[in-house]
Amino acid sequence: MKKKNITIEDLARMVQKGFSETAKRKEVDRRFDGVDKRLDRIEKLLIVDHRQRIEKLEMEVKNLKELLAVK
Repeated sequence: MKKKNITIEDLARMVQKGFSETAKRKEVDRRFDGVDKRLDRIEKLLIVDHRQRIEKLEMEVKNLKELLAVK
């Protein structure tokens, strides 16, 4: 196998590319973390809303049962 001579400039470019890729990955990870936090907040809001709606419906069913004298 023939060896390729690598210059200092080639090595510098490879190292710079590695740092650039690492920076891109960190930015993507940071953005995904932000999306995860936003989805968590949305999920919590939906859970609270559904819980309130279910409690309201349970109360209405209870009132209807009392009005109809159903046990």
